[in-house]
Amino acid sequence: MTSPAILIVGAGPTGLTLACELARRGVPFRLVDAAPEPFRGSRGKGTQPRSLEIFDDLGIAAEVVGAGRFHLPVRFYEADGSHHDVDLHAGRHARPDAPYGSTLLVPQWRVEQALRERLRALGGRVEYGVALTAFAQDADAVDATLAHADGRAEVQRAAYLVGCDGGRSATRRLAGIAFHGQTLERHRMLVADVGASGLDREHWHAWRGAGGFVALAPLPGTAQYQFQAALAPGLDEAPSLALCQRLLEQRSGRRDIRLSDPTWMSLWRANVRMVDRYRAGRVFLAGDAAHVHSPAGGLGMNTGIQDAYNLGWKLAAVLRGADDALLDTYGEERLPVAEWLLGLSSRLHFQAFEERGIAVRRDEETLQLGIGYRHGSLACELRARPGTLAAGDRAPDAPGLRDARGEYRLFDLLRGTHVTLLAFGAGWEALLAALRARCGEAVRSVVIGDGGLDDAHGHARAAYGVETGLFVVRPDGYLGLATDAREPAPVEAYLRRLLGPR
Repeated sequence: MTSPAILIVGAGPTGLTLACELARRGVPFRLVDAAPEPFRGSRGKGTQPRSLEIFDDLGIAAEVVGAGRFHLPVRFYEADGSHHDVDLHAGRHARPDAPYGSTLLVPQWRVEQALRERLRALGGRVEYGVALTAFAQDADAVDATLAHADGRAEVQRAAYLVGCDGGRSATRRLAGIAFHGQTLERHRMLVADVGASGLDREHWHAWRGAGGFVALAPLPGTAQYQFQAALAPGLDEAPSLALCQRLLEQRSGRRDIRLSDPTWMSLWRANVRMVDRYRAGRVFLAGDAAHVHSPAGGLGMNTGIQDAYNLGWKLAAVLRGADDALLDTYGEERLPVAEWLLGLSSRLHFQAFEERGIAVRRDEETLQLGIGYRHGSLACELRARPGTLAAGDRAPDAPGLRDARGEYRLFDLLRGTHVTLLAFGAGWEALLAALRARCGEAVRSVVIGDGGLDDAHGHARAAYGVETGLFVVRPDGYLGLATDAREPAPVEAYLRRLLGPR
């Protein structure tokens, strides 16, 4: 077999996102997973707006959104049979700078299915029943030993190995990377995908019974519900449909709801752990292999997707000649995000367990639109007076832009594998033309008109908060460099960091 540039271990949302990122850049890779077949459960059923923006870039946002639902209200039932409804995302809708305003309820298997289909369209595939058992690395490559389900073993050589293989990551263990944290044995939950009669599908149903919390969330596009129940200490019964039914009846006080046809069950324990580094030589970790935590807030799957989105373009750039130091910025930028993630999800987790219910806090943090890298080494802020938007921040969207081809959104321009030069005001054309000539298809540019905020480009000018200036937008949609000077040298030097010599 021809040696791939990248060996990806684990084909969940993280590994699939990374594979799509590499495939659309023409980077040879191999994607393996120890499981015999694709995952079939709902598990991470909340897709956050930032992840939907990534899916927009990958070309699958419409499919994922079409399979899910926004603003499903939670119906909380009281002991006397009364209830009240809560929209966890009340008032949060699409804005000019953010086309996805709230969390999308969609089962994880649907997300994975959309990513696999996109990967297939890009010419890639997943090899199931292939497990990583050992690896050795030298200055040039990694030699990975892979065990097949039929008993065969092989050694695969690749320039880099990326472990996207979950909380029990073989890659992490073999790399000798510590997984710091704790397991909260008293905080356990039974989760299952089941059929349910006697309930409408227009609400996420939740009860706070004397024995604990129980809920049934309808899974869009299916006939199933996700069952969730906190387990009391000392209850060591194996997961079963009978156990789900008993907990539901005990805590809801209802006998008219009948559960049936379980397709997936899991006993979850509260693990709160993370690595202290994302890289060991030519080996990288992403997703749950690097951080595990409470599902409160619906952040885990999304953070793994965003890990992969950060790493993919950097691997491709280094393979095409950029300095290897670019790969160190992956851990530099994502390790603080993992630390923040564990803190936030733990706070939401304890809130939910104390209140015997669902953590109701939802804001810019949980939506992950505010995640940025201002303090990373790739954030190059050259303006004496930055506005509210600075280098390292997420690049906002904006509608209402126009050119000879008609009207478009800013995200339409950003979509793809290139770096974008976004200029505001007049006088940038010569500089942009020179940079495009030097970098070719790796760079695109647009000039936002120099009228007032009520001109045709007003949304973009308002979102970026500038009258004049130049932003270099990284391939992953973050502002890399910001300047208001028309000097080519700093911009050229920065583009070499991102793209390598041209």
